[in-house]
Amino acid sequence: MHEFKLPAMSCGHCVQAVTEAAKEVDPQARVEVDLARKEARVESAQPREKFADALAEAGYAPA
Repeated sequence: MHEFKLPAMSCGHCVQAVTEAAKEVDPQARVEVDLARKEARVESAQPREKFADALAEAGYAPA
């Protein structure tokens, strides 16, 4: 399980964008996004770095 703090998240669109970015790395990943806490959790066998890069590219760089 990879956990990310995403301070740039502020709305439902952000949640969708973060979910889509994670799914691009691993379509089978289980993605949980908590907007109130500005956190995302991704369950996947892919390396954490791949998700961090994808999130940053989508505009939600992990803190």
